[in-house]
Amino acid sequence: MFDLDLAVSIKRLAVAFVPLMLGIILHEVAHGWAALKRGDPTAAMLGRLTLNPVPHIDPMGVFIFVLTSLTGPFVFGWAKPVPINPRNFRDVVKDTMLVSFAGPATNFLLAAVFAILLRLLLMFFPIAEWQGSTFWDFFFLMFQTGIGVNISLAWLNLMPIPPLDGSKILWGILPGRIGYEYMQLERYGFILLILLLATGLLGRILYPLINGTANVLISLIVLS
Repeated sequence: MFDLDLAVSIKRLAVAFVPLMLGIILHEVAHGWAALKRGDPTAAMLGRLTLNPVPHIDPMGVFIFVLTSLTGPFVFGWAKPVPINPRNFRDVVKDTMLVSFAGPATNFLLAAVFAILLRLLLMFFPIAEWQGSTFWDFFFLMFQTGIGVNISLAWLNLMPIPPLDGSKILWGILPGRIGYEYMQLERYGFILLILLLATGLLGRILYPLINGTANVLISLIVLS
């Protein structure tokens, strides 16, 4: 039983590796690219607008990815945040919101790309012909995982908990003083996320959003 569980966990780790690495790296690159377009070249100057994973890797984020891949149903991880200097923005509030939304938007787009890849796989290689083949089964699971992982990253980052992207979008909507006080919660944000994860509340909030979005993508792209 232990060997079987370990084999299943390692397989989950393998199929999730490429989708998650692409998701977290492109998420950060999108922030940096959007910031550059809005007048802030900080990320570009520091070499963070690259698909090379080395500058983006956060050891703790990779550790959490491996841990969640091997132990639970919710695969999670993160990369180093790209440095942003809002003082370079033309409109601090508007540009901060746009730059913050660029990351989750990229994950939604990447989820759609994986849905297209899954559709093409099923179109040109009908499942009845390769079911049981380790090679094609791996790609089927990877594309399927790519949809779920990237939708998860998008919705997680859109949560209005500082310092997640959703908090900066909400900050731009809130009146000045209230927005300032709200962002002071950033020092407690990580603790709050851990508590939500430990109590299961994070899953209760995210799973309906993730499943609903995934079902829409699959219906529109994979099964249409």
